[in-house]
Amino acid sequence: MRNFIAITVVMVAPAFLSAQKIDTGWKEYLGGPDSAHYSPLKQINPANAANLAMAWSYPTGDDLSYPFCPLVVDNVAYVAAKQGQLVALDATTGKELWVHSFQGGGRFSGIAGQRGANYWESKDRSDRRILVTSGGMLHAIDARTGKLVDSFADHGKLDLKTGVDRASAPLASRSAGRVFENLIILGSATGEGYLAPPGDIRAFDVLTGKLVWVFHTVPRPGEYGYDTWPKEAYKYLGGVDVWGEITVDEKRGIAYFPVASAKYELYGGDRPGNNLYADCMLALDARTGKYIWHFQTVHHDLWDYDPDAAPQLATVQHDGKAVDIVALASKNGFLYVFDRVSGKPLWPIEERPVPKSDVPGEVSSPTQPFPTVLPPFTRQGMTVKDMYDGFMTDEEKVWWKDRLSKARTGFFTPPALTDTILMPSVNGGALFFSTGADASTGTVYVLGKDMPSIVKLVPAGESTAANAGGMIPDRSRPAPAAPVAPIVPERRGRAVYEQNCQACHGPDMKGDRGPKIDDVFARLGADATRNVIEKGRGGMPAAASLSPMNLDDLLAFLQRPAAAPPGSAALAAPLAMRAEPPYPEDVTPPPSRYRTGYGNEQYVITPPWSQITAYDLNTGRIKWQTPYGDLPQAGPGDKLRGNVYPKSGFVITGGGLVLFAGNDSKLYVLNKDTGKVICTKDLPNGSLGVPAVYEVDGREFVLVGVSGGNPFPAGGRLAPGGVNPPAISKSYIAFALPETTK
Repeated sequence: MRNFIAITVVMVAPAFLSAQKIDTGWKEYLGGPDSAHYSPLKQINPANAANLAMAWSYPTGDDLSYPFCPLVVDNVAYVAAKQGQLVALDATTGKELWVHSFQGGGRFSGIAGQRGANYWESKDRSDRRILVTSGGMLHAIDARTGKLVDSFADHGKLDLKTGVDRASAPLASRSAGRVFENLIILGSATGEGYLAPPGDIRAFDVLTGKLVWVFHTVPRPGEYGYDTWPKEAYKYLGGVDVWGEITVDEKRGIAYFPVASAKYELYGGDRPGNNLYADCMLALDARTGKYIWHFQTVHHDLWDYDPDAAPQLATVQHDGKAVDIVALASKNGFLYVFDRVSGKPLWPIEERPVPKSDVPGEVSSPTQPFPTVLPPFTRQGMTVKDMYDGFMTDEEKVWWKDRLSKARTGFFTPPALTDTILMPSVNGGALFFSTGADASTGTVYVLGKDMPSIVKLVPAGESTAANAGGMIPDRSRPAPAAPVAPIVPERRGRAVYEQNCQACHGPDMKGDRGPKIDDVFARLGADATRNVIEKGRGGMPAAASLSPMNLDDLLAFLQRPAAAPPGSAALAAPLAMRAEPPYPEDVTPPPSRYRTGYGNEQYVITPPWSQITAYDLNTGRIKWQTPYGDLPQAGPGDKLRGNVYPKSGFVITGGGLVLFAGNDSKLYVLNKDTGKVICTKDLPNGSLGVPAVYEVDGREFVLVGVSGGNPFPAGGRLAPGGVNPPAISKSYIAFALPETTK
């Protein structure tokens, strides 16, 4: 670990549009540069929270589900709506002020999949901008008019491939990045496949779009960490991106990054070594991009246990002294705590032996780092004793018990050529939106997801549908044997889909990391669908290297997916033109590009399925832990059981509250000191994203995006006697106290 001293600065926090006090708005992604999900407002408190009522609502005007986290600056709220457009609203009434339309339109463009945006203004407030990514571009939009800022980059748009080597397809990340002074610092999502581009971190001038600095996450010769990879790995290996949330210590000018795994995530036969800076907490000088310190949470990741939740800043009492700390929660269920400047762990972190991989070509790390004082916030490991059968038929109970009994299990057990249970899963633990802090009390809050994955590596070219994971009705039985049928275009297209698309859109095309596309052909038509695949759109990269034959087969499958259900891919079909590049001629490839589905199995483990944990980092103990909402479809119960795979987040307030809305159509209000539920408010739908808490003219509001997140998509089975919810209007809803009870 190396250390550098950052220059100390104090950034002046601007106001906006009207005479407002500092800290009454929600002008930055996740509430501020510290990503704390924290508002100092105190008007709403435990004594009056039950009186919260809807103050206004704004319909999105579509059927999309938006994870977009609103910004509120003075009396203007910025949201995503109307097929992925950026909309400015009056924050006290919900009246529409202006709409910015992104080129292309439709659900695959605009900001429908973005998690948020950034706001910046000049010192004299004559220049005010919203910075948001869409279609592989960073857009600079005038915050007052909704028009592009022509002087920024190329007439208001900056190509996000700028500064990243080997990025031929459109490059984007659904996270907002972070504004610091006159810079916008950005990560990226470089793809999930083998030989993805490297995820270099970059900073651009907010005024001009000029590239200011680049940090190479896959080190080059002479850079620290180069020897943790194969020789010249930066020329062909990649990932190691920051697709998650960035935190900045404004006082010190230090930026903290949760750096993701190397690609491919679940097999590393082509990348022996610890693979710095993959799976790291990385501290850089925010002005220059110079390295300060790092800590690697997983060596040679084989579990996709990369961190992506925002690092949290706080001041704690430790050994009789006040210590400024940064805490990182990861997908593996651990919370790591460090001195903010030196990177020294607050409590010892031990290297402990872990199971060895037996997959051909794999060289797993013999040890992994384990925090010693802080208990994990999710379960780590699952056996058949943890099986939940509340959604299973009698036949399914027998099948699942047999499968779980035979599977390999244990924390940090590497994926194998047979079923392996990963708990937490590749989408478990702490993900985006999952962390927050009350910095003054030294309390860090973590939303954890208790969801296992069952994975099984297969050689490239074989179907991963048998272990793709999903809803109990779709995934509870063994995959059917390949049917004896002609190899038709749809079956060849299914094979192309599994190689190139399934990781994001799921084996049933109903979405995973990307949106559902089971009806894409009906919605867009042949020409538009082909264009999206060839050129990319929004957060989706182009598949430009597909051969014309493979593209035709893929289109045939997308048009008629019922003709080639999971398990029926034409395994013998040639896939030489898949969208992943070959290894360089002087590089010896691994025995195979092994693959697996994500294997997420939300409903096979006993509840709670998610929970919030409050850590007192003055003592290293858990203050409280409570389920994150409920799952009403599980039937009557006297205890909360947590949402299943929530994609929302919470906020903490100076009034003593924790507020969140998940996928069970309720707004929850908790006491931040005890975790006890104070009250709930019914919502018309589930929620994604993080609410915004703000004040205008002395009245405090809580703005919630209500646009989806129900854990049972069409076709999913509810509890006996249940029915799928009807399609309902989606909207943004602002809650406040009635005027007489403020």
